[in-house]
Amino acid sequence: MREREVVGVVLGAGRSSRFGTPKQLLPFGETTLLGQAVRNATASNLGRVVVVLGRASEELRNSVDFGRAVVVENTTYGTGCASSLLAGMDAAGENCEALVLLLGDQPGVRPEFINLALAGWRWERPWASVASYQGKLGHPFIFSRAAFGDLRGLHGDKAVWKLIEAYPERVLRTEIEAALPPDVDTPEDYEAALTHWRSGA
Repeated sequence: MREREVVGVVLGAGRSSRFGTPKQLLPFGETTLLGQAVRNATASNLGRVVVVLGRASEELRNSVDFGRAVVVENTTYGTGCASSLLAGMDAAGENCEALVLLLGDQPGVRPEFINLALAGWRWERPWASVASYQGKLGHPFIFSRAAFGDLRGLHGDKAVWKLIEAYPERVLRTEIEAALPPDVDTPEDYEAALTHWRSGA
């Protein structure tokens, strides 16, 4: 039997309802907003990486270098983030030991942050783990196999956050000495993310 894998899932199927245009295509460094999130994931110690697309998927496939990542489609992305999580879980497969959830609109989660969170999870193997950026919780979120049933029962947006909040005693916090990377929902968030990235925070 093959050794079980830790699989990263980059959620890039968002509707960009607050931004207007598909924010995943916004220029970011040498690539796009989603492209940088994918680069971070594929440059980390994750065993496999799955990227979930929805809105503007054809444009994204033509503009982003997905490297070693596997790309899957979520045709029901309009129902909320939980549907993209389920698409990512299906693609991760039966041999998945843990899921590492990353946001396609949070390009400041650098490979070293992913590696720190992953090392913390591997050390204790908790039900779930979250990164703590100077006391502020954020991605990556890591869920072990024991949490998969709960994940499959989620619906809508912000559902994963609600699950984390529901079981604080099961969740390990991995401290990261950096500012919380902004996620991009508005043009102001986009400017903040660019500034954060350029500062090397």
